[in-house]
Amino acid sequence: MSIEDSLFSTKKTLNLSGNLVSLETPQVMGILNITPDSFFSGSRVQIEKDILDQAAKMVEDGALILDIGGYSTRPGADEVTQEEELRRVTDAIQTVRKQFEGVYISVDTFRSTVARAAVDSGANIINDISGGELDLEMFDTVAELDVPYVLMHMKGTPQTMSQMTQYESMVKEVAQYFSNKYRDLTSKGVKDIILDPGFGFAKTREQNYELLRNLGYFKTLRLPILAGISRKSMIYKKLEISPEEALNGTTALHMIALMNGASLLRVHDVKEAVEAVKLYKLTYP
Repeated sequence: MSIEDSLFSTKKTLNLSGNLVSLETPQVMGILNITPDSFFSGSRVQIEKDILDQAAKMVEDGALILDIGGYSTRPGADEVTQEEELRRVTDAIQTVRKQFEGVYISVDTFRSTVARAAVDSGANIINDISGGELDLEMFDTVAELDVPYVLMHMKGTPQTMSQMTQYESMVKEVAQYFSNKYRDLTSKGVKDIILDPGFGFAKTREQNYELLRNLGYFKTLRLPILAGISRKSMIYKKLEISPEEALNGTTALHMIALMNGASLLRVHDVKEAVEAVKLYKLTYP
């Protein structure tokens, strides 16, 4: 590799609580929804035993990160108070952290207060669907906590995003959004940033496929890319099935995401995603 290539290559490591973790081989993030209304029933866990059982299975199946959220962000989701979200995520994080000391935990929240409490409870990463748009304190909080940040693209809120799918050039607009947010984050001292194009968030089903086809475009930003497409409506509604039947379609699209540059897969089904990564690496070592 030339000096120029090394200077401008994609970042392939994350500093997770002092541990330098490689993304040279793509990794898997397992979803733990501490909610009663997330769109896929198999991801909902609320009592301690269910949380621990689900976490244990995901860790055993090969998840690097467990993503814990207490606020469903499906289109049209109900509002959740900050107090309720705080209770859900901090209780769950503390429960998982006691049992699985070595696992990495991300908190799925757009509220800086919840993010701070989650990190204090043992989370290692902040995963923000709003890119700091829904809480203007978020970027300063991430910088102060010195943790990796998943920067997702969305317009509006979970309640309004399905009406905000108008773009002149969607892929370029998402890339410009990332570029502007990256500048803001790094100016505050944030070091580890992961890009999430936001499949299903202020995008039509057709736009989601355009995004997936062009996922490699975001590699020009030289940051790790997260693909969150697991069991989403872009799969099950196109196939005219239910989310519970969408594992095969999910796995097919995971392979496309990997081939187009994804370094992280955020999934409901860890074992199948890890197998997809293994087969991808055998094909593209």
